[in-house]
Amino acid sequence: MDRVMRIIRAIERWTLAALLIGMSLGYAGQVIIRGVSPELATRTSWIEELTIFGMVWLAFLGLGITLERGRHVAMESFVEKLSPTARKRLFRVINLVGVAFAAYLAKLGWDITVFVRDSGQISPVLDVSMAWLYGVLPVGFGLLALRYLLELVGYSDRARLRAQAELEGQP
Repeated sequence: MDRVMRIIRAIERWTLAALLIGMSLGYAGQVIIRGVSPELATRTSWIEELTIFGMVWLAFLGLGITLERGRHVAMESFVEKLSPTARKRLFRVINLVGVAFAAYLAKLGWDITVFVRDSGQISPVLDVSMAWLYGVLPVGFGLLALRYLLELVGYSDRARLRAQAELEGQP
């Protein structure tokens, strides 16, 4: 399982980094093109739509790794006041609800993606199926459900990983 998770994490990190760099370069290039040659800007308008697709993919693909690193919004001041036993029970409930909800959203995302694909919706500028945009929903929520499940079975501990990252000076 360690090897599989290392591979998943590496794919997530590299994909997220590539998306962020590609979006930044693409959008900066689009701004420069608009300033230098407005005529050429109309022929490169696809960059803006591609950047929007990238932003959506970036947000949803980051769900799992963000949870694993303890970077989701949390009520830490409330949780810290609980006894260790109560804290452990609360996290068990949170992880159980998280698995169920994320799995439900992954299934719902899959259904929406299939519906959009079958309906033939096409993006206005890129001229590709809008299923490419919605396809991140089952992937992102599936990765989030996996992280909640790993916490639930005791394989992962986001509080420990967050503390370790802070000690190492990682954001």
